[in-house]
Amino acid sequence: MGTPGRIGAGVVAGVLALGVLAQLLLPRIAASTVSSRLGRYGTVESVKVSAWPAVKLLWGSIDSLQVRARELTMSPAQTAKLLWEARDAARVELTAASVREGPLQMTDARLTKRDGAVHAEASMSASAVAAALPRGVSVRLLESDAGRVRVRVRGGLFGVGASVDALAAPSAGKLIVAPVALGLRAITLTLFSEPHVHVSGVGASVEGSEPPRYRLSISAALG
Repeated sequence: MGTPGRIGAGVVAGVLALGVLAQLLLPRIAASTVSSRLGRYGTVESVKVSAWPAVKLLWGSIDSLQVRARELTMSPAQTAKLLWEARDAARVELTAASVREGPLQMTDARLTKRDGAVHAEASMSASAVAAALPRGVSVRLLESDAGRVRVRVRGGLFGVGASVDALAAPSAGKLIVAPVALGLRAITLTLFSEPHVHVSGVGASVEGSEPPRYRLSISAALG
């Protein structure tokens, strides 16, 4: 092989070596960055990032991101911000043993993202639900269907002392709750409203009766 051939072979070998090195190192660097960012909100146990080719990580593009956390504490605005930052990840899966979202304490939380579609669910006790509500207000689950949740509210949440049936449902990308009674429908409370996260449905189910536990889910789209 002549000198030009040897130089060409050396260049190819060098490019291949750099490609292999990037494939090994860049996902680890990205995983460390994600772990550090999420670590502001609690204890992260593991982060796994995959991308092919790995060099596209330099532009924020990720094939899959898997996160396992022990406990996280964040506000709805912080959650929405993190989701938006992960918008270029094709697949995201996050699990956490304990999550405190605003005033609500939850366990066994799971969030998945497929392209722009997000689904999250978590369990909570009746006492955790009560602790997140204003003093003197209680809520009982009646039914959940078609991306909406119907509850019975006791207390002065809607300015009415008697119990009121209310519906939690998406509206223009927000999650709102409003009384079912015709004369009270103009009274609405916004439960979730964040830029770039558009709620498309909610669900709730009873996991146990003594003591009662609930499984809450929410679906949304990024945009």
